[in-house]
Amino acid sequence: MSLALIKSRALAGMDAPEVTVEVHLAGGLPAVSLVGLPDTEVKEARDRVRAALLTGQFEFPNKRVTVNLAPADLPKESGRFDLPIAIGILAASDQIKAATLDQYELAGELSLSGELRPVRGALAMAWRAAQAGRALILPLENAAEAALVQGITILPARNLLEVAAHFNGHATLTPYSGAVLGNEPVYPDLADVRGQAQARRLLEVAACGLHSLLLYGPPGTGKSMLASRLPGLLPPLSEAEALESAAIQSLEGRFDPARFRARPFRSPHHSSSAPALVGGGMIPRPGEISLSHHGVLFLDELPEFDRRVLEALREPLETGQITISRATSRAEFPARFQFVAAMNPCPCGFLGHPKRACRCTPDQVARYRGKLSGPLLDRIDLTMEVGSLSADELQAAPSGEATSTVRARVIAAHARQHARQGKANAHLAAGEVETHCVADDKAKALLRQAIERLGLSARAYHRSLRVARSIADLAGAEVIGAAHVAEAVQYRRGLPGGGP
Repeated sequence: MSLALIKSRALAGMDAPEVTVEVHLAGGLPAVSLVGLPDTEVKEARDRVRAALLTGQFEFPNKRVTVNLAPADLPKESGRFDLPIAIGILAASDQIKAATLDQYELAGELSLSGELRPVRGALAMAWRAAQAGRALILPLENAAEAALVQGITILPARNLLEVAAHFNGHATLTPYSGAVLGNEPVYPDLADVRGQAQARRLLEVAACGLHSLLLYGPPGTGKSMLASRLPGLLPPLSEAEALESAAIQSLEGRFDPARFRARPFRSPHHSSSAPALVGGGMIPRPGEISLSHHGVLFLDELPEFDRRVLEALREPLETGQITISRATSRAEFPARFQFVAAMNPCPCGFLGHPKRACRCTPDQVARYRGKLSGPLLDRIDLTMEVGSLSADELQAAPSGEATSTVRARVIAAHARQHARQGKANAHLAAGEVETHCVADDKAKALLRQAIERLGLSARAYHRSLRVARSIADLAGAEVIGAAHVAEAVQYRRGLPGGGP
């Protein structure tokens, strides 16, 4: 036969649309043409495929080879099409049997020796292949993550020769038996934090309702240490949440099956650009906010980030997703992350320190804090100063509660939230706040007084109610009381001399 059709998958955001690799052999001068909107990496497949076929002792057709990646208007990138192109050439030149090709989807990058290298997005491809009812042939390194999808046959292969032998019936590829998943995720223990009882309480409230928080204070007071303990306080990921998180990690080729069900903790450097944080590129790729989906995004030294980068966080903090539009493509990525930030009170870091004198002028402090806009700070639910401890206080401070103890209370509070409203308190819409965050008369009066004195916005009002609801859930209270509102308002006092 002179025409072969092979099924494969591209990547478009979180989706993996079907791509038909059409290979046609015709007379004329020997040449290889790739059409169908291929990226540079795909165009380079001509040389990789030729070398892999010749190394495997196959015959490269001495004809005009035309490879079409359909549909033509869908951008194609990466080396995932190397394997389907090679198998298409072998089928079109009658070097392998083509009778069963329509039962499979193929993806994999080829080395010059014919070895298969892993590709990104195996989980998304497996999901769509399962819906199409086809088996998926992938590099061996991708088999564990692809096998997380239920109801699909994964056929891992080490090289091109194994795939060709499978179609010729010489040696059948063995289906992958199942993903090797890790045990219960291990997180840093909250008991390692000595002292800082108020900050530990703040962390528990944040974990209870999945609230965003900002920690500020002098260097070395434990802000980063506290932030790294937050994922361990959160409830276990559900099956659907774990698959969503794994699928995004797979898009970047960073998924580790041993970390399945572990909540992501991302901490990008303050020199990160806006595309690195929210996603971007000519063909849109997920950024840090999507890679931390169902996990924690920690921004240390918050004012050191470029202001335009920080302002890009405002929309996903509200909506839980990000839309990236380009001239030729548009992609949506989930971004339901818990935002945690840390900062010093001034450029030198020692404003208000009991032992160290601050060298900053009032103008320098104002400019430093002015890098954080009011709208961004208004979207942060909890703010607290983490003070420095003296040597005597540090040595005398007893070990606090372990992560497992605090997590048990958080899980119980989450169960109350999901039984009442089906979601975490931080994710309640404005209309749902009035329905599910019911307060008694004293609590309403206290909140009204706080709005007037602190000048809280409507957004801050709703966020304070959500935090009070989380505090009440931790206490097992059905109705929000004055004590719950008082604690919630205390967390919105903002930075000394600035903030909301």
